[in-house]
Amino acid sequence: MTQLDGSCHCGAVRFSVESTTPTPYMRCYCSICRKTAGGGGYAINIMGRQETLKVEGEENLTIYRARRDDGELSAARRHFCKHCGSALWAHDPTWPELVHPFASAIDTALPPAPEQVHILLDSKAPWVPVPDGPTDTHFDGYPEESIEGWHRKRNLTTD
Repeated sequence: MTQLDGSCHCGAVRFSVESTTPTPYMRCYCSICRKTAGGGGYAINIMGRQETLKVEGEENLTIYRARRDDGELSAARRHFCKHCGSALWAHDPTWPELVHPFASAIDTALPPAPEQVHILLDSKAPWVPVPDGPTDTHFDGYPEESIEGWHRKRNLTTD
């Protein structure tokens, strides 16, 4: 397990979470990630174990539940600092054992990704360039391979 430490920009919220899959390899171009956390036109989430999440400054958090393209309210709860607006992590009760911190909020040095997976390109903003090199894989929707599966296949898990 790797302990990941994170924080918001103003320092009102600090958190830690343990992860066996700390490589930030998957760029999400969906409108929700792009508009709430993705200054480059995408956001990068990693995966941690929910039971290990420790938060300092919890009173400074606010939660956003987005409406999906079909109009339904997303089950995912996106956690932000209510003072500076930093996107910190997402948690979806559909998978209660997981939490997905935004790589941009992590202060711990993360390992470089040997490949990049670009997902939900059907929601990409037209101004966003998408790399298309030999180590880039593209999906209009979600890939079948999980975050854990991707890490295991490449011997990048830290368990």
